[in-house]
Amino acid sequence: MNKTTEEILRIVSDWKGSFCGAYSIREDGKGIARMSTEHVHITPKEDKPGLDIVIDDGTKGESLAIPACVTHGDVDDLVYNDFFIGNDCDVTIIAGCGVHTQTGEAARHSGIHRFFIKDRSKVRYLEKHIGLGNGTGEKSIDPVTEVVLGEDSLLDMETSQIGGVTRTRRVTKGIVGKGSSLIVHERLMTEKDETASTEFSVDMNGEGSSVDLISRSVAKDDSFQEFRSVIHGNAPCSGHSECDAIITGNGRVSASPQLDAACIDASLIHEAAIGKIAGEQLLKLRTFGLTEEEAEARIIEGFLR
Repeated sequence: MNKTTEEILRIVSDWKGSFCGAYSIREDGKGIARMSTEHVHITPKEDKPGLDIVIDDGTKGESLAIPACVTHGDVDDLVYNDFFIGNDCDVTIIAGCGVHTQTGEAARHSGIHRFFIKDRSKVRYLEKHIGLGNGTGEKSIDPVTEVVLGEDSLLDMETSQIGGVTRTRRVTKGIVGKGSSLIVHERLMTEKDETASTEFSVDMNGEGSSVDLISRSVAKDDSFQEFRSVIHGNAPCSGHSECDAIITGNGRVSASPQLDAACIDASLIHEAAIGKIAGEQLLKLRTFGLTEEEAEARIIEGFLR
């Protein structure tokens, strides 16, 4: 792998020269390294770019890393990864992505991930995105995540975009079965003239199902963010959607949470808050010797943590 790939891996997947467990590393549209384990099986698709990942029933305490790296301009990488998680599993999946360009040519990665999670399983999913390089070419990352949860299972997703991505459209769709839960915590920061669109759509079809969608974001400079979420309560269930955004400079944020209840015992809540950093917060930190810029950075860091 090249040095840019190594840099991206360190940032998005905490790579320290190797991975512990199964992994597949993608560089500029091609798989460059892959390893399965006894219970985690990674197989390249035959009909399109991507992987089929099968995790055996009863697999616990294992991790899987599938980072994707675009290291230069004039690359438009599209990949389809399907995850088939068996019954009674407890696993962690790391799926970071980075795009890098030093030229005026665009660099793009689009990852379509589908999760089919059977009964009584717990999956922790971590996805970190970043744009790097000093080139003027557009750096785009467009992730699509589709989830189907069986009974009494959990998918806990933590997604973040930590800077440098010019354009992004982030789509998450879920179907939640009886007694199962979907948790999504998103952290997002845009600056300069970057744009970001987040779209959530979840169907709670099983009795006792639940969803918790939380997005925290910061829009700086002349950037723009759009947040759309729809929760469909089709059974006795509980759902919560929250968008909390900070604006600095000329940043703009549009938030539209939507709730659709088709069952009398569906309990659905949404929250949305957009505002600037409170002046008293800045003043308090400046009394400790920080400049205004340092104080603002410290507040944003804590907010997105």
